[in-house]
Amino acid sequence: MKLKGFYFVTDRRLSKAGNIKDVRNALKAGVQVVQYREKSASTKELFIRALALRRICKNTIFIVNDRADIALAVGADGVHLGSSDMPYSAARKILGPRKIIGLTVHNLKEAINAQKQGADYLGVAPVFPTATKVDAGNPCGVKLVKRIKKAVRIPVVAIGGIKLSNARQVIDAGADCICAISAVVAKRDVKKEILSFKKLFKNNG
Repeated sequence: MKLKGFYFVTDRRLSKAGNIKDVRNALKAGVQVVQYREKSASTKELFIRALALRRICKNTIFIVNDRADIALAVGADGVHLGSSDMPYSAARKILGPRKIIGLTVHNLKEAINAQKQGADYLGVAPVFPTATKVDAGNPCGVKLVKRIKKAVRIPVVAIGGIKLSNARQVIDAGADCICAISAVVAKRDVKKEILSFKKLFKNNG
C-alpha cells in the first residue's frame, strides 16, 4: 500500500461547515484518504453518516475509525483501530484479507508489532500535544516518527498537534502522511488549509 501527502480526518465537533462539506472540500484539495471519525453517535447514526460519506468518496480511500462493523456495512475501504478498539486479528476476520487496516501506535515496539500482525499502515500519535483527542496520551515527538519510519516497511501517518508551523519537522522525519484536524476543519477554508499542507510535501527535497 502506498500513501503520501495529507490524510484527512473528520471532526464534527470542530467543523464550521459539517462533515459533508468538509469532505467535499478535502476531495477538491486532492486528498488520498478520508477517515470518518465520530466519537459520540449511536450505531445507527454512525451507519447513516458513514454511508453518506462513502458515497461521496467514490474514487478516494475511505476509512472508518474504530468500527470494523460499520466499515463493512457501508463498503468502506477499511478501518483504523486504536489501542482500545478490537484486536487486529478480529477486525481482519470481519473485513477479510483485502480491506485496509491501520493501527495507531505510540512507541517503536508497538510499531514493529503492528507490522508483524499485518497492519497496512501505522498512525503514529500524538506527535505533539493535542486537545483534539482527550485520551491521546503524551506526545512522542518527531524523533519517534523517524525511528519508526526506519524500522518498518509500511506507510507511517503522523497525527496529533500538527499545524503548518511544525508540519515540516514531521515530514523531514520521514512521515509518509500527516494529519492535522483542528488546523484544518476548524478553519473557514478547508480546501485552502489542506493545499497549504500539501505544498510542504512538494517542497520536500
